[in-house]
Amino acid sequence: MTEERITPGKSKKSSALLELLRKNISQYFMFIALIGIMVIFTITTKGVFISSRNISNLLNQMGYIAVLAVGMTLVIIIRHIDLSVGYLAGFLGAFSAIALTFWGWPVYAVLPVVLILGVISGLLTSTPIAKLGVPAFVSTMAAGLIFRGALLLVTMGTGTIIIRDRLYNAIGNGFIPDLKLFVLPGNRHFLTLLIGLIFIILYIVNAVKSRNKKLSYKFDVLSPPLFVMQLVLVSVIIGYIAWTLSGYNGISWSLVIVLLVVGIFQFITTKTPLGRHIYAVGGNPEAAELSGISVSKITYIVFGAMGLLSALSGIMYASRLHSATTTAGLGFETDAIAAAFVGGVSAAGGVGTITGSIVGALVMMSLTSGMNLMGIDISLQYIVRGAVLVLAVVVDRATRKNR
Repeated sequence: MTEERITPGKSKKSSALLELLRKNISQYFMFIALIGIMVIFTITTKGVFISSRNISNLLNQMGYIAVLAVGMTLVIIIRHIDLSVGYLAGFLGAFSAIALTFWGWPVYAVLPVVLILGVISGLLTSTPIAKLGVPAFVSTMAAGLIFRGALLLVTMGTGTIIIRDRLYNAIGNGFIPDLKLFVLPGNRHFLTLLIGLIFIILYIVNAVKSRNKKLSYKFDVLSPPLFVMQLVLVSVIIGYIAWTLSGYNGISWSLVIVLLVVGIFQFITTKTPLGRHIYAVGGNPEAAELSGISVSKITYIVFGAMGLLSALSGIMYASRLHSATTTAGLGFETDAIAAAFVGGVSAAGGVGTITGSIVGALVMMSLTSGMNLMGIDISLQYIVRGAVLVLAVVVDRATRKNR
């Protein structure tokens, strides 16, 4: 009987790899959950879940929550919470509907005004937090009640407001045009496939650059085989989504908006001093203040961005429904918070990524879509989604000490 001799170098590499995986288990959790959900619902719905039409509808439905999840990620990173975003989105969506339908404003005037109102609302909501030290839970809950009342007030005499502006409604229902350079089998959308290819190339280039940079600073990274597996897996997922969408109507304008928001905020949080300051405040507010970072200024900026994204979410939701309703925004904040936590944001602050929260939003929306296709009662849907959220928080708590 022979014994395998483990060299010190090999043992050290193995332990380093295990430590790396353990530190990032909360991030891997969301991908494992997403893959598991897709496999289960593909089997139980006999392939309907992964059809081009359903995947396209799923991504469109995810849009307004994904946008909110981006802002909520920043809010939670700096150790706060925002319970007002749902009704703020509903109120500003109704405001845009009134401006278009009753005041006769053009779309190009309505959109910037609504977005500016969102920023102002976010700044006002954050003032008690930044200046008086009022807990965010209290301040944002009060703001949410105010926005809820404002929504009911502006829709009191009209009820549901039907939006007939085709350009506005295209935001939530339209698709990008095709280039028509080639006639592909199955009449697939060529521009969607081209965009998918570009995203794969950009992802690989950025991943390689990031890995090389970490190596130059002697940080722990995945071994070459695992890194290649990661590149292949993510590239296959991107390619599959592009191929699937090309079989329906292509990429929607709603998805384009989400990708732009993700790209902008991902750049801000990873490539700019502002992003570093946000994480510093979330990691240790007292130390950040002592190092010259204004915590109140960062609070204003983050809540202002949250207000901006709430306004954008309200526009996307109203345009998708072709209307503004008295119940618009109900539960939006819960879905955004759930997406952030499932995406790997830590309840303790200082940890989380924009892209992770988008995957979290996709996980939660996939759950809803799959259970709807299976005809599962809404009461059980809430229980399942709540259980997934609890599991995500438990994973965060269990791995926090290893970060």
